[in-house]
Amino acid sequence: MRIAILDDYQNAARDFADFDALAAELNADLTVFNEHLGHEDDVVSAALEPFDVIVAMRERTPFTRARFEKLPNLKMLVSTGRRNGSIDLAAAGLHNVVVSHTGYSPTDAVEHTWALILAAARRLDVELFSAQSPRGEAEPWQSTFGMGLAGKTLGVYGLGNLGSRVAKVGLAFGMRVIAYSQNLTKARATEVGVELVSEAELFATSDVLTIHLKLSDRSTGVVGAKQLSWMKPEAILVNTSRSRIVETPALITAMENRMLRLAAVDVFDVEPLPVLDQLSRTRGLIATPHIGYVTAEQFEMFYQDSAENIRAWAKGSPIRVMGL
Repeated sequence: MRIAILDDYQNAARDFADFDALAAELNADLTVFNEHLGHEDDVVSAALEPFDVIVAMRERTPFTRARFEKLPNLKMLVSTGRRNGSIDLAAAGLHNVVVSHTGYSPTDAVEHTWALILAAARRLDVELFSAQSPRGEAEPWQSTFGMGLAGKTLGVYGLGNLGSRVAKVGLAFGMRVIAYSQNLTKARATEVGVELVSEAELFATSDVLTIHLKLSDRSTGVVGAKQLSWMKPEAILVNTSRSRIVETPALITAMENRMLRLAAVDVFDVEPLPVLDQLSRTRGLIATPHIGYVTAEQFEMFYQDSAENIRAWAKGSPIRVMGL
């Protein structure tokens, strides 16, 4: 048996779970890929072709119908997290590949959303400095005015598990919290304690607008030039959900034309973000490298559950199986 662990950027899988002991127990060869394999299908498929078991980190490496066809040895695919929109589960079933998931805690993403909101509101992108390094004469001690959140309007696009948690923190800050999504009902908004508004009102009145939609055909590109044009020039847009929900060219145009104050994002169309990517050079961008779920507690859950899934599958009793 050959087992692969993908996209272990920090070479941490072996620290969070005893994969070496698992490999010895199953008489398996273990390979850990610390670098992303890229986006060229032939290259990725060739690298993964020998493996019987693959542990995939979230949605970084898609497993499409075409890819399953190029992986004849694959028998089990473990996806960290509870769902993975980049895995074709129907194709996996056709190729007799068992797909399992791991546990997932939503609190990390909620906390990181607020880290970005606060960083943008208080302009930490400008004001952070190292106390160990002397300041140059051209570097002022203070150079910006932050935006207080109490009394401001927080707009939440998507009031599901994550969005509702983010909304409640906004209420605790004393913000007016409004929400919208295509399927959101007044009853659900009332349950969370927020106001249901129209799409236009969400974008036009929010001082901070944060996106918490699931990526789907319907949500892809749902935030485009029209929606961004409704925003106030002093507003902040936050996206810790999925990059393709927001049309990146439209966001770049809006930022460059100062149609909104700042954009704080944790997700990108291509990850890792290419060197000199246009978005990374855009005015008013605060960005983190998709670390909303990257905590020691989360990764311990990911990798220990992954090892447990592989062991159970090898014994003929797979657990946490993902279904259509």
